[in-house]
Amino acid sequence: MTDTALPRDLRSPRPTGRPGPALVTGSESGIGRATAVELARRGHDVAITWFRDEAAGTATAEEVRALGRRAVLRHVDLRDLPGAADVVDDVAAELGGLEVLVNDAGTGTATPLLDLSFADWREVLAVDLDAAFLFLQRAARVMVAAGRGGRVVNVTSVHEHQPRVGAAPYCAAKGGLGLLTRTAAIELAEHGITVNAVAPGEIATPMTGQKDTDPHGEDRPGVPLGRPGDAREVAAVIGFLCSAEASYVTGASWPVDGGMLQMGPMAGSHLTADDWRRP
Repeated sequence: MTDTALPRDLRSPRPTGRPGPALVTGSESGIGRATAVELARRGHDVAITWFRDEAAGTATAEEVRALGRRAVLRHVDLRDLPGAADVVDDVAAELGGLEVLVNDAGTGTATPLLDLSFADWREVLAVDLDAAFLFLQRAARVMVAAGRGGRVVNVTSVHEHQPRVGAAPYCAAKGGLGLLTRTAAIELAEHGITVNAVAPGEIATPMTGQKDTDPHGEDRPGVPLGRPGDAREVAAVIGFLCSAEASYVTGASWPVDGGMLQMGPMAGSHLTADDWRRP
């Protein structure tokens, strides 16, 4: 069946004019900052959220403005739900709409299951899954009302697909976000809204206890490409998924992990030698 044979309400709206406004959560550093800058480079005005470091959020906004795009900055605490999601309508009103949402903000634990408190469990689930759902729902409502379609990208993790010791709530939240992505993709398709996930591996950011610097000189024997990733490498994939070129891509999870998920039972980033490369 060709697109012209589809009922009119099931045809994806065609992109018109320049790229529309975007909201990127957790954009004060790391993947969020790199994504905000990448979207600005592609022509989007960007709403930036920060949690702990206002100066870092301001620095992201300055990078966006240096590329000739508008930037609005908001403090958001994703533990404050459902109220934190009000920022979606707030920035949409200021920027004249919302056509892109990137759910990037997240948190995690390094606590064995037997020692994990319910409070820590709930905080990770609230930030990584509940907030992503609320932001997606609110943004999708704005997009549907505007009738121009849209893009949603949920930043999950390789642990959307594979578990990690000491990260039970993180893995549960990212796995849930992966299935939420797929469900939202089929429900929102009739409105021309695509919903995809990007699943980073070890990326050189503060989230992984590293500085946001060029990781090409770092050695990771257990990663097939031999190093951590750069936040800008993740942002490039997100930027593509938010573009007109990705208009027929929805419900997919895109690992950006240097091949880590391919290691399977051989493990991945925690290997300390290259012995696995030889049979």
